[in-house]
Amino acid sequence: MDASRSFLSIDRWLPLFSAIVYFLSDPRPQNHYDYTFRVAGNFLIGRIGFTEPQPSWLNEFVPFNGAYYSVFPLGAVLSMLPAALLQYAGAIAQMPGQWIAAVLAGVSCWLLIKIARSYGVSSVKAALLASAFLFGTFLWTNLTFAGAWQLALGFAFAGELGAIYFTVVDRRPVLAGACFALAFGNRTEVLLTAPIFYYLLIRDRGRSRVDPESPLFDRTTLYRSAGFTIFPLVLGLATLWYNIVRFGSPADFGYDKIPGVLSEPWYRDGIFSTSYIPGQAWEMLLRLWHIRGTFPYVVPDGFSSSILLSSPFLLLIFRVGAKDGGLKLASWVAISAMTLLLWTHGNSGGWQFGYRYAIVLLPWMLVIMLESGRERLSKVEAGLIAFSIAANAYATWLFHWTDYLKQ
Repeated sequence: MDASRSFLSIDRWLPLFSAIVYFLSDPRPQNHYDYTFRVAGNFLIGRIGFTEPQPSWLNEFVPFNGAYYSVFPLGAVLSMLPAALLQYAGAIAQMPGQWIAAVLAGVSCWLLIKIARSYGVSSVKAALLASAFLFGTFLWTNLTFAGAWQLALGFAFAGELGAIYFTVVDRRPVLAGACFALAFGNRTEVLLTAPIFYYLLIRDRGRSRVDPESPLFDRTTLYRSAGFTIFPLVLGLATLWYNIVRFGSPADFGYDKIPGVLSEPWYRDGIFSTSYIPGQAWEMLLRLWHIRGTFPYVVPDGFSSSILLSSPFLLLIFRVGAKDGGLKLASWVAISAMTLLLWTHGNSGGWQFGYRYAIVLLPWMLVIMLESGRERLSKVEAGLIAFSIAANAYATWLFHWTDYLKQ
């Protein structure tokens, strides 16, 4: 009986259920936006750039020194090597965006549940929190577009969850570093959180700070830090080399070389500028949905909308109190650092629901909620989660199954 109950427990089948829902969410996945998949396939035949122009819809291939290069970072390309190997072997013909989104959803669900369960919450509450982040946020609609941009954010989301899990819950520095490399390899802004992971590795969970009476760099902390560093260091050095090969400079990712990009109005001060911060803050936090006189009456903007309006359960991060003050503060520092960098980008992310760049903030929001939450689910929490899931299911239907937003 106990084995049967364990097998049927909600946190056992929810990852599979999540993967299936993500796979079925978009009947028109954007597999043709296959930048990283295409470049990964090129790697397998020993080439970095393309000698011939790429299809017109792949306008982020940059012509430079007689070749065409993608502006995606090296980590995003390496993440697609398993899929490219399947194509090389003749098992698939195009980028399997739906399958990758489904796998990322399943893996992320498992990690969300494992992190939540480490706080002693019930399996039901852990499953509800995992469902809230997978189906009650803009992650759902955006990841299931399944284009290269969205998949990179999905890899980053799963990588951050893994790095947090193997740093805070089940401390395995090498695995934490591998997950961190997966995250920042797909979304470079995640690199800003590296000092936070080192801080979390050199202290014991439950302490708000490092013990001042113990050596800061004793053998244990050195081993932990070295283990965490292996994969990020290798990927970081490889990325610098990759940038030099593509664009002649280790710090050049090629964004400003995309044909015509600097003439677009939202890049009036360049790709990145502090002048964009007020506008991007409004796009992410305050942009309202639109009210129409005909069905469906209330619709989100097709290019950005407030993440707090679309996912009001995220307001729970503002509750006071913490089980581990140091971890909660570190999580807030991670969110603040990445948010400020994201807001300096001139474009909020194009066609999307909510503010897709903020997907990288969600793992740290989970930690904050758990730090300030209670073991039992309150009516307020349940109501906010239910509304958020309903709003995001509606948005997923609008974006993927209708043309209302394009009218």
